Amino acid sequence: MITRIAIAGLLAATALAAVPAQAETLRLLTWGSYAPDELVKKFEAKYPEITVEVTFSNNEEMVAKLRATGGAGFDLAQPSHDRIFAAQQEYNIYKPLDLSKIDTSSMQTSLLDGVKANTTIDGEVYAVPHQWGTSGLMTNKSMAPDIKAWGDLCDPAYKGKTSMRLRRTILLGTAFDMGEDPFAAYADLDKYQEILDKVADKLIECKDNIKAYWKGGDDLSAMMLSGEIVASETWDSTAYKLFGENQDIVFVPPKTGALAWIDTFAFPRKGEADDAAYKWINFVLEPENVKIMSASTGAIAAVNGGLDMLPDDKKMAVNAAFTEADINNLKFFANIPPGVEDMEGKTLEKIKAATGSE
Repeated sequence: MITRIAIAGLLAATALAAVPAQAETLRLLTWGSYAPDELVKKFEAKYPEITVEVTFSNNEEMVAKLRATGGAGFDLAQPSHDRIFAAQQEYNIYKPLDLSKIDTSSMQTSLLDGVKANTTIDGEVYAVPHQWGTSGLMTNKSMAPDIKAWGDLCDPAYKGKTSMRLRRTILLGTAFDMGEDPFAAYADLDKYQEILDKVADKLIECKDNIKAYWKGGDDLSAMMLSGEIVASETWDSTAYKLFGENQDIVFVPPKTGALAWIDTFAFPRKGEADDAAYKWINFVLEPENVKIMSASTGAIAAVNGGLDMLPDDKKMAVNAAFTEADINNLKFFANIPPGVEDMEGKTLEKIKAATGSE
């Protein structure tokens, strides 16, 4: 009897030892291309106890999703650096990071310091940088060599041959092009509304120049490659990808300065897998994984030597687009105060109604 009990106990212990650690799900709320299958599979192979569940989104939707749940439903989000401070103060949707658990030494110091400065509340840091890039103009230089400014999209010479996305970027770019400083006007929302009204009038007048208002990188790319359009407002990463297929298609920093963004890592307030999230952050900061990520995103990783980790074709595209003066002229998105996005949303709806776009 004693022997049987001992054997039974041994078998039970062996069975328990064979059971893997309890599975954990990392729910990632991020941009399209920021969780390439190759990298997800590599991460899950390294950490078999963790399954990655990806939801692709954008800045507005990320904040809306987290606002609707009070910061629940996701464990790691990737909003841009200007979507942390005000959103946290207004909606309480994030929680502070423990920087001791992140390899910040691999991050480019200026970008890390910039994001920390933008996202520190009551001494706590709420985000660190991941990828960065700019928004500006894309042109087929063989067809539209004179595109240099946001307003050039409305040049009658290119009637029916340009495009833009009806989101806040084109509002801001057009404001700068009209000699205004929209970021400075955040401190005076009456002034900002005046700027938005002027911008709306300008973009409504521009409607005959627009072949179509693009909604995603795929439809914009198709229009550029086919020659349906010769220029557009765009993310630089989209232009870099197309440069690899047609070197006449280049990114152009507008003369008033390209709008610069930094996409971050931030923890939703009610996330349940912090340890897994820290593992993912450190994993994608490893040089060999930065190369996989940057090949997917087309953006530059916020790590030391990030430009050199781009694929060769994208590195060529960056060098073809930017001079040192262009880099020094970047306009980094400012923190968005409460109320500004509602104002911009109403302006965009006004433009959509007047131009017949969706």
